[in-house]
Amino acid sequence: MNNMVCDMETGVCGVAGEEEMEVIDFNQPEKTIRLYYVTDPICSHCWAIEPVFGRFIEQYGNYFELHTVMGGLLEKWHDGPIDPANGIYKPADVAGHWREVGEHSRMPIDGSLMIDNPVQSSYPASRVFKVIQKNHGDEKANEYLRRAREELFAFNQNVSDQSVLIEIVSKLGLDGKAIVTEAEQPIGQQLLNEDFALVRNLGARGFPTIIMMNEENKGVKIVGGRPFEYYVEGLKQVLNKEELQPKQQTPLSALLKKEKTLFSKEIEVMYDVEKSDVESFIKKELSSDEYQAKQVLGEFYFTATE
Repeated sequence: MNNMVCDMETGVCGVAGEEEMEVIDFNQPEKTIRLYYVTDPICSHCWAIEPVFGRFIEQYGNYFELHTVMGGLLEKWHDGPIDPANGIYKPADVAGHWREVGEHSRMPIDGSLMIDNPVQSSYPASRVFKVIQKNHGDEKANEYLRRAREELFAFNQNVSDQSVLIEIVSKLGLDGKAIVTEAEQPIGQQLLNEDFALVRNLGARGFPTIIMMNEENKGVKIVGGRPFEYYVEGLKQVLNKEELQPKQQTPLSALLKKEKTLFSKEIEVMYDVEKSDVESFIKKELSSDEYQAKQVLGEFYFTATE
């Protein structure tokens, strides 16, 4: 998949024109409900759905097993047009679109590196994800993916650069150099190719795509960024239940300690707080020595105190 730009209306990175939600059938028997999240480290709309998807996992994650799958958004730039319909011929054409997605979602995206130090491929960061997943499990791999997106979108770091990837992985308490080196070996691409094959089998053609499959091999495929209720309704369909029992939201102090960094929009969505009330909510829920408040691109974000 080389379609770099995402559609603002559908919230899809990749091939447009799919149904927003469709019922699908799978032949492979499954013992439990699985949620496949087809994504990519440089997918701007995947960054945009972090607040909604994060809350969905927090409150309904006990109903499913989460499987994050790398989709291969950009193998490399080439001389021809990448996405002529959207005016994407070179990396610099992406910067404005990313900034627009950031402003629309309020998950900040700088994007200026695509002009002066562009990401050449999403494969290096994707291969690192797969190696961490293999060696350290899904939870650590998903933590890495979150950190990589923060660095790329909010803090303008080039995640196709080896030194940037080593630093991101090292901050997770892992051996960054060893993992990034392993990711560049044949095993890294082999693991990534396995994900690409799964993406084809799942019929996912754009990012984000979320597929929920039940024990009867019936599933729901949701393409693009959707409201929180949309994912809950999809889960109800898969479970064939009229009502689900959500878990109570994790207290902010525990969530920030786990996530390390939360943007204002994420707190608003998770706790049903108005933007204007976030500051007072933070002060009510956290002691002053638990966090630091910072700003990037006009948006507040909060980091846990080490």
